[in-house]
Amino acid sequence: MDLVVGRIGRPQGVRGEVTVELRTDDPDARFAPGSSLRTDPVERGPLVVAEARPRPGGLVVLFEGPASREDAEALRGTVLVVDSADLPPIDAEDEWYDHDLIGLAAVDTAGSALGTVADVVHSPASDLLVVRDPDGGEHLVPFVRELVPSVDVPGGRVVVDPPEGLFDL
Repeated sequence: MDLVVGRIGRPQGVRGEVTVELRTDDPDARFAPGSSLRTDPVERGPLVVAEARPRPGGLVVLFEGPASREDAEALRGTVLVVDSADLPPIDAEDEWYDHDLIGLAAVDTAGSALGTVADVVHSPASDLLVVRDPDGGEHLVPFVRELVPSVDVPGGRVVVDPPEGLFDL
């Protein structure tokens, strides 16, 4: 399964550097010099990181190959992906990869079905679970212990203790 780790934005400077909007919690590993990233669209890659440095909201990355602003502009909008099979296991008890959560059944504290986790959104305030109900409606649930007291990946479910009205909207 492909996991998105970033998206290439605008060129930065004239040497072929690009801005990258991060979608990974481990940019140091994913964008270390020598790292190879697959791309979507596939014909733009793979891309090998030559240099990376932080910038507000992401990174500035120089890939091997592109050497001009025009080369960098041609990469704009490219999605950078890795294979989930290449990720190391997470040892922390309360941490999961997004792909581990997507597809889990969401139930309330009484065990009644609320829907399915359709996505995980990383916002500045907190991560959000996107729970799609059986009618196709989507509900954003802050992914905090008070509202999501239990995650059981092997059991295929998350328990949600939503504030009153959250699933009535």
